[in-house]
Amino acid sequence: MKEDDQKFLNELEKKLWTAANKLLPSLDASQYKHVVLGLVFLKYVSDAFDLRRDEIAAQLRDPASDYYLDPADFDSPDDYEAEISEELEQRDYYTEANVFWVPSTARWQFLQDKNKVVITGELEVPDGNGTKKIRSVGQLIDHALEAIESDNTKLKGVLNKNYTRLQIDQSRLGELIDLIGTIPFTHASLDSRDILGHVYEYFLGQFALAEGKKGGQFYTPKSIVSLIVQMLEPFKGRVYDPAMGSGGFFVQSEQFIEKHRGRIGDVSIYGQEMNHATWQLAAMNMVIRGLDFNFGKHPANTFTDDQHPDLRADFVMANPPFNMKEWDSGVSDTDPRWVYGRPPRNNANFAWMQHMLYHLAPNGSMALLLANGSMSSNTGGEGEIRKALIENDLVECMVALPGQLFTNTQIPACIWFLTKNKKARTAASGRALRDRRGEVLFIDARNLGYMKDRVLRDFTQDDLDKVTSAFHNWQSGSDYEDEPGFCKSAGLEEIAKHDYVLTPGRYVGAPPEEDDGEPFADKMARLTAQLREQFAESDRLEAEIKKNLAGIGFDV
Repeated sequence: MKEDDQKFLNELEKKLWTAANKLLPSLDASQYKHVVLGLVFLKYVSDAFDLRRDEIAAQLRDPASDYYLDPADFDSPDDYEAEISEELEQRDYYTEANVFWVPSTARWQFLQDKNKVVITGELEVPDGNGTKKIRSVGQLIDHALEAIESDNTKLKGVLNKNYTRLQIDQSRLGELIDLIGTIPFTHASLDSRDILGHVYEYFLGQFALAEGKKGGQFYTPKSIVSLIVQMLEPFKGRVYDPAMGSGGFFVQSEQFIEKHRGRIGDVSIYGQEMNHATWQLAAMNMVIRGLDFNFGKHPANTFTDDQHPDLRADFVMANPPFNMKEWDSGVSDTDPRWVYGRPPRNNANFAWMQHMLYHLAPNGSMALLLANGSMSSNTGGEGEIRKALIENDLVECMVALPGQLFTNTQIPACIWFLTKNKKARTAASGRALRDRRGEVLFIDARNLGYMKDRVLRDFTQDDLDKVTSAFHNWQSGSDYEDEPGFCKSAGLEEIAKHDYVLTPGRYVGAPPEEDDGEPFADKMARLTAQLREQFAESDRLEAEIKKNLAGIGFDV
């Protein structure tokens, strides 16, 4: 992103977050999240509608356009303008361009114009075959969301229509409408989708921080998502996330494809999420970016109510809850997904993994973020499952991550990369892959990254590129070399000698010591002399302190 664009976005997000916090001090983050993101969604669909409306208006007046209306065909200028206005309300103009139809009472300008009216009085709006009386700002927003849902079946049950029930001052809610109304259409090379998508993602991250552990359940740090997407390269085919949260993997996939000049239309998005509110956030996240998606008929438990039973995806990516307990109520011990062993009841790590493998296409690739224990645990048969995965040559790469990457947990994490086909072939990105059968790449990335604040670590783009390049070069067989302390390609026999433990540190070894040119014997003599001097200075200071204490009557 251009420096000027990034500066603009940074200033915008700071302004919005600070102002919104002042407006809604009485709400906790879990409520505040839906209040703000619902309004950002309304602003986006309305902006997109207005942009399309302006395009149509220009075409209706352009003699070179197929939609041109000739003023000479009308009795008066008023009749001509009335016909233009009527044409602009034809739904087909919008749906043919994949733009959501927004009813008049859901358009942002209507909300901004009328929110002050309903604070002091009431407003009648069309509702089906009759009218409806609106008596609060919350009711005005809920009505707008209901109107959009009823006119767009894709959004049925997706929008969070709870503004009427919010226990907050109505004038504050009106001020929030005006505040979000200041988000501009464009800036330099950014369009409204770029800007509003960025604001939406920023707010998701801030809510995850504010809510702590609970908030982190719907938000995976962007740098980790970016790393997985860069490594998998989901250019073409079906992309699936069985624990999708707010849909971060799909957003990054879209941005990756656009960055590399691919076509987002070549990718089909499938997801599943059990939490209803998070399922709603994910759907809104997709709509804001104009992405088509299939998140199932409703929010559902992935293990007991699989929303995509017949799906075989080309790319599967997930960050499920770590070490999830009590996951298997209602799940059969003979479930067809447990090809490599029945996962233990007190930990769902290998249940997630086998669910993902079950839905993986024959040439598909997958990435799964798990706690480090998954690489070495033998509890509840996990060791046998891991051994079966390795012996069936499904594991392609293991990446150990640094600590402090997550807002919601300090548990050390790793990324498993698996594939059903390590034979030589061409990847979806067009890269030629060599025959990698019988090999696993280990990457220890624990020393990468920087502290972005006192508690959170993040990756730089150089860090992401370093890990990605090692993986891609290893896959293709070009420019790859083992690097002590960072990466190592190991055969299955070597892994068997380590009792099928997959911790990268066991394989990559230690980084080489930097040679400063000083002979070892000379260095030891110099350091020993320094240590002797420091011991002597310590003794002198101790004696001085005892002398001073004795002088004021303390015997040490």
